[in-house]
Amino acid sequence: MPSVSLNAHFDGQSIILDEPFEIPNNARLLVTVVPPATDLDRGQWATLAGTGIAGAYGDDEPEYSTADVRQP
Repeated sequence: MPSVSLNAHFDGQSIILDEPFEIPNNARLLVTVVPPATDLDRGQWATLAGTGIAGAYGDDEPEYSTADVRQP
């Protein structure tokens, strides 16, 4: 069986998968506890994304028309 990452949460008593998934009996599991995201984390990611978008769509970038788009 190939490795797969599954989203889950802890309800205070058990680990519960967020979506159904068939796990064979005696399957080896690796559990990683992820700290909750904070508003600071979200703000930093938003700033990074905004910087990337600003660079991609900056004033020095050419304007493309629909004629420039090619279909595969």
